[in-house]
Amino acid sequence: MQLGAEASRRGYRVASYEVLGSTSDEALARVRAGEAGGLWIVAGEQTAGRGRFGRAWSSPRGNLHASLLLVDPTTPRLAPQLGFVAGIALIEALHVSAPSAPVQLKWPNDVLSQGAKLAGVLVEGATLANGKFAACIGFGVDCAHNPSGLAYPATNLAALGINCTPERLFVALAESCAHWLDIWAGGAGFSKIRAQWLAHAASLGAPIRVGRGDHVLEGVFETIDDDGRLILATPSGRTALEAGELFPSGAALTNG
Repeated sequence: MQLGAEASRRGYRVASYEVLGSTSDEALARVRAGEAGGLWIVAGEQTAGRGRFGRAWSSPRGNLHASLLLVDPTTPRLAPQLGFVAGIALIEALHVSAPSAPVQLKWPNDVLSQGAKLAGVLVEGATLANGKFAACIGFGVDCAHNPSGLAYPATNLAALGINCTPERLFVALAESCAHWLDIWAGGAGFSKIRAQWLAHAASLGAPIRVGRGDHVLEGVFETIDDDGRLILATPSGRTALEAGELFPSGAALTNG
């Protein structure tokens, strides 16, 4: 894997592997050993990829598996905003490298195409021994394969009739991440990130169901607020949600 001109100019670096357990685990291990950040870890295949809540993430060769390590990008309180930055960057990268793919952002961390999951983003943080805060943004994009037998629909770029290699997508992703991280500016530019995210949001203004453990809330997806919380309009009033699983109204809820 190679970086594009703009990401290289801004000081980002990349380390590529044929096989890793997890690109995010490798990034976090490196930062605990003294890595300064601004580093991409990319693997052709992951043997222990994971998504939110520790769920297994299918990571065969032919898909993109990449993690970006950042040191002191912001305060821990604002770190969840990185998921929205990453989502916008990934949408932009797909527009560049696979322009015919219809893509939307599903709160809080997925990319959908025609209602099926195409990609996911996972943000993890760690406080280092020197007191600094490290954030790792993991990306998984189904370029050639997607898992089957899931409780929710999934797809891949090849199934959509789009030939986009992980290498091509990674160049575009590294460029767009550098661009949007600059705009975000550690949280000072989140209003611009929020507006851009909402422009690509799936189910915005529509009835949805949000699963939170054994509890289900129903209402209309009104917006996300200045902290990235989903604002759900319910018959009893507006509710701000920091986490949960979003589904269109009537869709089956799942922890998959």
